[in-house]
Amino acid sequence: GGDDHKKKKKMQKQHQHQPPPAPLNFHTFVVIVAGVSGCGKSSVGIAVAKLWGSATFADADDYHPAENIEKMRSGTALNDSDRKPWLEALAKLIKRHVESKTRLVLSCSALKKSYRDILRGMDDKISSKVGILLLEGSVELIASRLKDRKGHFFNPKLLQSQFQTLEKPKPSENVLIVPILEPVSTIAHSIVQHLQKRSRI
Repeated sequence: GGDDHKKKKKMQKQHQHQPPPAPLNFHTFVVIVAGVSGCGKSSVGIAVAKLWGSATFADADDYHPAENIEKMRSGTALNDSDRKPWLEALAKLIKRHVESKTRLVLSCSALKKSYRDILRGMDDKISSKVGILLLEGSVELIASRLKDRKGHFFNPKLLQSQFQTLEKPKPSENVLIVPILEPVSTIAHSIVQHLQKRSRI
């Protein structure tokens, strides 16, 4: 009889502490590909959108007001008040996709927890359908990639300030950390596998 009692207790315990859903899962409609400039957000995002099927890709940089772009071009880092209207516009875009049940892959630096919180929104009906992954690589690797870029308005001097701004997500934030050492196609395939998982684990 004692064993049965233990089993019952164990089951009750498991029920109480249900793990949070995986950061990206079968119910995700919007995927935010986050990380510092030069880590490959757009390349990975475009590849994920193609593989995932009937998904739209959007680059958060395209939603910056002109004065923000001017600031970045001149080598001035954006502050939080520069970013707020931009993040709020992106949050509206995300909400529209979740409400219309259309898939969106958004590349966006989302370096701080407060930015990620704005993007996800406070409404659980929306935020539970928004998955965030952070592309992670060393300063040296990303700096070498930035040097090879043409026609991109990012100033490599700003890379250091991006790494200083970056707040690595704590487990409670439920963000998937993805190293960028593999080729883009390999990274994209592994991300889409997460999106096709129906289970919570």
